[in-house]
Amino acid sequence: MCLAVPGKIISIQEHDDPLLRTGKVSFGGVMKDVSLAFIPTATVNDYVIVHVGFALSILDPEAAEQSLIQVWEL
Repeated sequence: MCLAVPGKIISIQEHDDPLLRTGKVSFGGVMKDVSLAFIPTATVNDYVIVHVGFALSILDPEAAEQSLIQVWEL
């Protein structure tokens, strides 16, 4: 079973090589550095789904908020 977690991009570190582009992502206040190689259009304040350190997709803000509410209710 795979687990992917929503987080909010707080900052982005650009790089000459787009495969090395990273972002600082907040998971309920816990900050992690995440690869943004798979979603080059991601911007600060976007919510993204992250799996093993890679952002895989951008989430609709409402969907992200709803999923975060459900996680915290567990």
